[in-house]
Amino acid sequence: MYCSDYHTHSRLSPDSDAPLAQMAQAAVDAGLAELCITDHCDLLDIHGTPVDCYGWPPAVAQHQEVSARFSGQLTLKLGLELGMAHLNPDAAAAITSLPELDFVLGSVHNLCPEQGGIDFYYVPYPDADACYAALDDYFASMAILAGTPHYDVLAHIIYPLRYMDVPVSLEGYYDRIRAILRTAVEHGRGMEVNTYRGRTVAEWKPVLELYRDCGGEIVTVGSDAHVPGGVGKGVREALELLAGCGFRYVCTYDKHKPVFHKL
Repeated sequence: MYCSDYHTHSRLSPDSDAPLAQMAQAAVDAGLAELCITDHCDLLDIHGTPVDCYGWPPAVAQHQEVSARFSGQLTLKLGLELGMAHLNPDAAAAITSLPELDFVLGSVHNLCPEQGGIDFYYVPYPDADACYAALDDYFASMAILAGTPHYDVLAHIIYPLRYMDVPVSLEGYYDRIRAILRTAVEHGRGMEVNTYRGRTVAEWKPVLELYRDCGGEIVTVGSDAHVPGGVGKGVREALELLAGCGFRYVCTYDKHKPVFHKL
């Protein structure tokens, strides 16, 4: 079983203080073969203000230094979690043109600008109606993002649910999710199983089944760890779920090309 964690954050993300070397050591301690650091670049910040650039030099420098330090112990790839890329395709193209970049997670973290653009973390969810209104907005944005060329894998498709204490169901969104995943497949892109640091694994089963129905085969697994203690959490359980859903491979990436590892 090839264990990799393809969604992690270091101190270069605004919501993490973790040095990359500590994240890499945690990956080694967890028995991972490969780690991809995917620090945040959101084209809307948490308050909905547009962003149009990303400072690559610190990311490249820390990746090179830590890769050399862990040579022979861990394969370390340079990635990016690019949020709301569909809002500024020119900026997204410029940001993702870095030659050293291996992997891009395409994510939706914010309400659309017309609804204020704030991160779903800050959206109030007092009742089911508020939850479904947020999900309507979320999947509308993801449907647009899926058709863009500025990502390799769609990130945490069930993302807003982690902030909703009110019980909601995604069953009413299955047709929309299927269409999103079909678009990703048609463009040669994949999806991730995001374990939310080991908290969400079983929840991915219906989404994976929809993806399989669309002919999808490219799946990465990520913990969404922002601290060393979260690295690798839920990865093995996610691999078992993939096998149980009929998938034969888990993917890693090299310069935007999927690498298939047998489950």
